[in-house]
Amino acid sequence: MSSVRGSDCRARPTWPRNLGLSRSSLREAVRALSLVRILDVRQGDGTYVSNLSANSLVDTLSFIVEFHHDSSVLDLLEVRRILEPAASARAALRIGTAALDDLEEVLGRATTRSSVEDLVSADVEFHRAIGIAAGNPVLASLVESLSGPTQRARIWRGMTEEGALSRTLAEHRAIFDAIRSHDPELARTWSTVHIAGVETWLRKTLQQERDAG
Repeated sequence: MSSVRGSDCRARPTWPRNLGLSRSSLREAVRALSLVRILDVRQGDGTYVSNLSANSLVDTLSFIVEFHHDSSVLDLLEVRRILEPAASARAALRIGTAALDDLEEVLGRATTRSSVEDLVSADVEFHRAIGIAAGNPVLASLVESLSGPTQRARIWRGMTEEGALSRTLAEHRAIFDAIRSHDPELARTWSTVHIAGVETWLRKTLQQERDAG
């Protein structure tokens, strides 16, 4: 492992200002980078760089900055909150046995032991499968196209919000159970709760950033 003494890679006083981030956001970033094993935080010793891959560092750091300065993902989440409950309700009415089996298989790909990235990948596939099961190609295409741009925000939430992964799995299960029971209104409700959870978290995070700034 390539290491740098913690005193060398700790955020200097000018770093948050140069990046346009508050100190609380910088602490959050260090925590998230340690979760994806780019940084190794050793209590009482320091912070070490454990992954010097240019792609990993640039991609992660650019996302941290973009995430705290570009709230357009909120607009995408708002549209998801409108469309995906409708797709879930339609799927509850139209889904067949084979598609239901496929959806359950996707549901089983992620557990509480899965990495954040694996869980979000399964999340994307889960919503895509629901869009297809809704039986409207245009709606399915819209659901899929909106999922990608919000994927990194969902990964960030999974890294930084306690309990987010287990809640996501529980909400997926509730959506699936409603679809399997052919209950469109229950499927619509759980889908709304699921999308709104990410949206509410993001609004709160961005507001905290503005307040701290």
